[in-house]
Amino acid sequence: MRKTTDILISGGGVAGLTAAAAFGSAGFDVLCIEPTPPVTDAAAPGADLRTTAFLTPSIAVLEAAGLWQRLAPQAAALQIMRIVDAGGTLQEPRQIKDFDAGEVSDHPFGWNLPNWLLRREMLARLGELPNVTLRTGVSTTDLVTREDEALVTLSDGTQIAARLVVAADGRNSTMRTAAGIGVKTFRYGQKALTFAVTHLVPHQNISTEIHRSGGPFTLVPLPDVDGKPASAVVWMERGPEALRLSTLPQAEFEAEINARSCLILGPLTLASKRMVWPMIAQLAQAMSAQRVALMAEAAHVVPPIGAQGLNMSLADLACLLELAQTMPLGSAQMLQTYHRRRHTDVTARVLGIDALNRASMAQAPLLRDLRAAGLNLLHGLPPLRRILMRAGLGLR
Repeated sequence: MRKTTDILISGGGVAGLTAAAAFGSAGFDVLCIEPTPPVTDAAAPGADLRTTAFLTPSIAVLEAAGLWQRLAPQAAALQIMRIVDAGGTLQEPRQIKDFDAGEVSDHPFGWNLPNWLLRREMLARLGELPNVTLRTGVSTTDLVTREDEALVTLSDGTQIAARLVVAADGRNSTMRTAAGIGVKTFRYGQKALTFAVTHLVPHQNISTEIHRSGGPFTLVPLPDVDGKPASAVVWMERGPEALRLSTLPQAEFEAEINARSCLILGPLTLASKRMVWPMIAQLAQAMSAQRVALMAEAAHVVPPIGAQGLNMSLADLACLLELAQTMPLGSAQMLQTYHRRRHTDVTARVLGIDALNRASMAQAPLLRDLRAAGLNLLHGLPPLRRILMRAGLGLR
């Protein structure tokens, strides 16, 4: 059986669902393919309990997709990014530096939301768009491209002819491989623990990264839970240590997170189950091929530092959306322009986050001292501080 569509999106994670809503809202016929039905309830098996911080420049594409009006009332603002160096000999912070969004913008740095909630609201939005179809329980398995179309085969044997294929199918992207695009992978021997906590001290819309060794311990504001201040935590550690922590009894685990957090927000209480994720960085050799555009983790993977991951993905989407409305859809001109506009920025961000992560992992006292000195220098020069904040947001 052969069907046709304007755009086939391979992958229905947060990035793929956003792309489906954005292209559908722009009037294109869209088919989104996702093997696993999205879980939209925090208590359901398989729920993604991680959170995503949308930086301010990403809000425009969410608005264009008809999503932001659904998400905004449920989001926690991120006004200040606080960097804590706790790598000295004492078990307490030796430097605390605040980077305030007010220095570079009238808006917060961004807003934080749980991933399961994002999927819920995105599915509701797709239900409002008659030109968008989400098919779950099947996957993309093969790809043949021609000058005028791409022919995608699904796992149930269906063939889809599309003017443009958007590969948003993750770090092991089937469509990227089928298009013949290679990747470079950086490995750290790291894993990330993700969970939610409640605490006594209000977060005051401050996202806090605490650096000691093994990787950052990051507290990101959430809306209150049962009347208590709450935060999402991403704790990056070397693999064996992360696995050890993930299996500790709750009381012992809470003792560990309180020691690691330096009690910045007072005593922390675990408020969700713990999940463990492998950490790599990855960079595709190209952002496009004939009739195919890569976005999100099919194109780039980074450790969760500075809220760059999904925001890079939405920058990909914003670029694709603009080009799709101004150039022939899926044409060589469109896709070559997309590669030129995105690949340099993506490469710089992947390499920059790789360097930051390796610095955060440092165990040697001398390297920790150099990290602290660098933080002090960057924060102490206001023009440089503002340049870095604007660069982190993707502002020019």
